[in-house]
Amino acid sequence: MDGLSEQRIYCPYCGESIDVFIDAAELGDEYIEDCQVCCRPIIFSPTQAADGSVTVTVRAENDTY
Repeated sequence: MDGLSEQRIYCPYCGESIDVFIDAAELGDEYIEDCQVCCRPIIFSPTQAADGSVTVTVRAENDTY
């Protein structure tokens, strides 16, 4: 998969829905971006499903997984 995939996530802190773009080069990596609404750090974990679709899991900085 190449390019960007648009995903809608919900901030684990403030609950706002945010549209984000996931870069295919980042699949399998975790990274942090600040919420566009409350500015708190969100940990992103993008993966690729067997059918080729991109999914992203988000969590708060202090959440365990």
